[in-house]
Amino acid sequence: MALSIHTNYSALVTQTNLGKTNSALSTNQQRLGTGYRVNSAADDAAGLQIATRLNAQSRGMAVATRNTNDAVSLLQTSEGALSEMTDIVQRMKDLATQSANATASSDDRDAMQAEYDQLGQELGNVIKNTKYAGEGLFSDGGASAVTDGSAGKFSAALDFQIGASADEKLTLDVSTPLTDLTAALDTLSAQYATPDSTTPGTEIAGADGSAANGMITTLSDALDDIGSLRAQFGANINRLNHTANNLANMKDNTDVARGTIMDADFASESATMTKNSMLLQSGISMLKQAGQMPGMVMSLLG
Repeated sequence: MALSIHTNYSALVTQTNLGKTNSALSTNQQRLGTGYRVNSAADDAAGLQIATRLNAQSRGMAVATRNTNDAVSLLQTSEGALSEMTDIVQRMKDLATQSANATASSDDRDAMQAEYDQLGQELGNVIKNTKYAGEGLFSDGGASAVTDGSAGKFSAALDFQIGASADEKLTLDVSTPLTDLTAALDTLSAQYATPDSTTPGTEIAGADGSAANGMITTLSDALDDIGSLRAQFGANINRLNHTANNLANMKDNTDVARGTIMDADFASESATMTKNSMLLQSGISMLKQAGQMPGMVMSLLG
């Protein structure tokens, strides 16, 4: 290579390599400082796009998990109310069965009727006042809604968002069995339909046990209606629990996949940074050496 004053080839090559080394060292430092391998689209354009989709999916599944847990809580609240209604109607059936027996006197039946009426009022109270987050589940408390089931959250189909995509939803429609149940309950006690009434009902009282006997089957049918609705709630609670488990599993693996793309490998980056740091120091030393080469030209002129 010729000696020249105008062009110092060795210095130019060394400067170019120093620029590359310095850029690589800066990248190493940025990755170690942030903990991410990909800090901008320039680092890995395709990887960033994939990681963004994975992150959106992961965050969506996290929200869906909360949605699922909220849905379970809603259904458990509803099923708990129906469980209490089952106990109430079962007791009403016991009273009707007892009142239908010929050994019961008129006074006995009046005493049974008094309890029966109070239980009927409590049925209306459960239907009217069972709420979740302040919203009625079976009725909004209106005068007609108590008897016909026309309002409360379950009067129409509910869509629970249980996934990160639009198609991942669970539709629960118990409006028809709820209407059937409220209609059945309306036949059990006058106190259920008009809880503020002080007029005693005649459902299981009377001179003989015929009225009470007639209520036994009606009460049994009401128990079946309650049981049918409870079964639907229970089945969906079980399904939602499995949904939550699956969401947790998918989210864990999605986060791992995103981390594989985005997270910095500290061992590798540390080793690379050490190498680039040494190359930078060596390059600076060689640049100093290359800067002395024009001086050799002057020695020829002397």
